[in-house]
Amino acid sequence: MSMREEVKNTVQALREKAGVTQEELAERVGVSRQTVIAIEKGNYTPSVLLALKLARYFKKNVDDIFSL
Repeated sequence: MSMREEVKNTVQALREKAGVTQEELAERVGVSRQTVIAIEKGNYTPSVLLALKLARYFKKNVDDIFSL
């Protein structure tokens, strides 16, 4: 059985709550705005390193932001 696992995330909600733009978040974690957009839409699953950078930025645990 091969089912595609889907990673859900709360990046957009956390970003909006923090009052930062996609561009600002992208700069802070070292990616492009397009990458932030893709993560928020669920079209891109970040690397472990990027997930850790996002978690550090939002002062959350990775599993508070990303889940299956």
